[in-house]
Amino acid sequence: MHMLFFGTQARLFKIARFQDPVVKRMLSKLQNIDKAALPKDELREYNKLLAYMETMYSTAQVCMNEGPCLPLQRDIEEVMATSRDQKELLWAWQGWRDAVGPQVRMTFERYVQLSNKAAKLNGYEDMGALWQSTYKSDTLEQDLEHLYQELQPLYLNLHAYMRRALHRHYGPELIDLRGPIPAHLLGNMWAQSWVNILDLVLPFPKKPLDDITRNMKVQHWKPEKMFIEAENFYTSLGLLSTPPDFWRKSMMERLADGREVECHASAWDFYNGQDFRIKKCTEVTIEDLFSIFHQMGHIQYFLQYKNLSVIFRAGANPAFEEAVGLVITLSVFSHKHLTRSHLLTAPPSPEEEVNFLMGIALDKIAFIPFAYLMDLSRWKVFDGTIQKDVYNQEWWRGPLACAPPIPRTEEDFDPAAKFHISVPLPRYFLSLVLQFQFHEALCKATGHMGLLHRCDIYNSKMAGKLLEDVLKLGSSKPWPEVLEKITGETKVSAKAIMTYSKLLNWLVTENVQQWEILGWTPQDPFPSSLLYKIPMSSTEKETDKVTFLSLELDPNQVNFGQWVLLALSFVMFLVALLLACRLHSLEKRSPAQDTSVQDISTLEIPPKAYFLGIAMEPRQAVKRWSCWASASS
Repeated sequence: MHMLFFGTQARLFKIARFQDPVVKRMLSKLQNIDKAALPKDELREYNKLLAYMETMYSTAQVCMNEGPCLPLQRDIEEVMATSRDQKELLWAWQGWRDAVGPQVRMTFERYVQLSNKAAKLNGYEDMGALWQSTYKSDTLEQDLEHLYQELQPLYLNLHAYMRRALHRHYGPELIDLRGPIPAHLLGNMWAQSWVNILDLVLPFPKKPLDDITRNMKVQHWKPEKMFIEAENFYTSLGLLSTPPDFWRKSMMERLADGREVECHASAWDFYNGQDFRIKKCTEVTIEDLFSIFHQMGHIQYFLQYKNLSVIFRAGANPAFEEAVGLVITLSVFSHKHLTRSHLLTAPPSPEEEVNFLMGIALDKIAFIPFAYLMDLSRWKVFDGTIQKDVYNQEWWRGPLACAPPIPRTEEDFDPAAKFHISVPLPRYFLSLVLQFQFHEALCKATGHMGLLHRCDIYNSKMAGKLLEDVLKLGSSKPWPEVLEKITGETKVSAKAIMTYSKLLNWLVTENVQQWEILGWTPQDPFPSSLLYKIPMSSTEKETDKVTFLSLELDPNQVNFGQWVLLALSFVMFLVALLLACRLHSLEKRSPAQDTSVQDISTLEIPPKAYFLGIAMEPRQAVKRWSCWASASS
């Protein structure tokens, strides 16, 4: 109601008439009232649609044939992360999509309709355009594409290396060395992070990384300790500490009373300057430790801009909000900081450093196409380029480096397998790049010398002051100005991530030695062809064949043969028709037979032969028949 009231009032003003940039920025933000622009009934329906999609996602379960049903978080995700049995992985991958997708599809269609209506009421062509407007850039799509292309060499080399490593483990029946990788074999339900299969693809298997999760459990870490560790890092930089209510009101562990909750980690600002919370079902793992540092980054942002006008209590842009926590994890994951936290001991060898960088790449670089291509797909859904009857088809038809392990149809709806189906994703793609830009700038502030991945900004008040100056601005300034304040640049750049990832040189050398071909052959997995096929028995293989002219052929070959026969039949029909017309014409032109009394036996007329209805000497007719026969053969 407040958004609708103040937004409607703000629309009475013409922004161009104001001179004060702060006032103009306030009015511009207020005028975009998002879904509140919908009529009351449709707004109520819209909110119900969003709640339904989130509820379906949080409560869906995958059931065994004879056994219990398992939820995604903790159970099915654990299967995807730890199992190396491709049949079990396929069961989890397909089961989750069957449990969520079909139930959400019809809801999503209506969600798209109402989203576009809300966007138009805000003055935009569709919801995709409204999402992009958050970045106040007329070249957002081109900028994202440019970043994507800059990162392609690193991604393509990583993909080729992964494909070869998985080929060694699973064999040629599952992995095509010229194709995409089956999506269920990458250690993650959405194939957006590959770090869970690091053990299968480790560059130097004899130098495995320490199991930090095991070390945490041996040292009896608890969820509360993980949060305290994150709090200590931020305060070591001279940043603000969280208020006491944060520790009392946050949900840091799964509820013990059995209530079902959405466990997707999230941070909350209640806009009263005092109440800030995190909701997370924490497990004692290194992944959850990094997730906590990330969420605490959101809380620090809330704390820093809490005294601004409510209109400006947001990140400089949505990607900044994500990047703040992510940049801290780059320091936390350094060997230097893990040693300080007593989770590692001995310094790494050169081989261990390559293994370490591989782990970073599998987590960060693998995410590049997912974050980028998912939003491109949804923008096309919103603008009508992708129609509702081909939602799933187009989801898999894009330039993805992974492929569905089984055929997909329009009865499925695989985009719904991801929680963020209704959330804009440029923030995640841009934050992937921004975190390294921030990290490089903060490391320079500490006076760090040497390789970027060895930098730890812990306890650096200089780095903390630089970060604080950016966070307390909220969204009161255009984000290029805020970016320049911390990095000295006004554009998002991939240079820092390429500098950080010295792994690229090693990957290129390894792929050249293996004669790898970068990229993959585009194939259509929809609806009947497969990008990879599960091994079948000989009986099953026979059922895929079709008998045609006494030959056992694939269905595609039979279809081609039928078209060829149809074409030949049509040509022969035309030839016969032309011959009939020719004969009929000759008969009409021949002179009437002379019935006058005359002894034809006395006429010396040589005998005639005919070829295609034309009278000629017998020898000439024989020659023409011979020529025609030889030409035909």
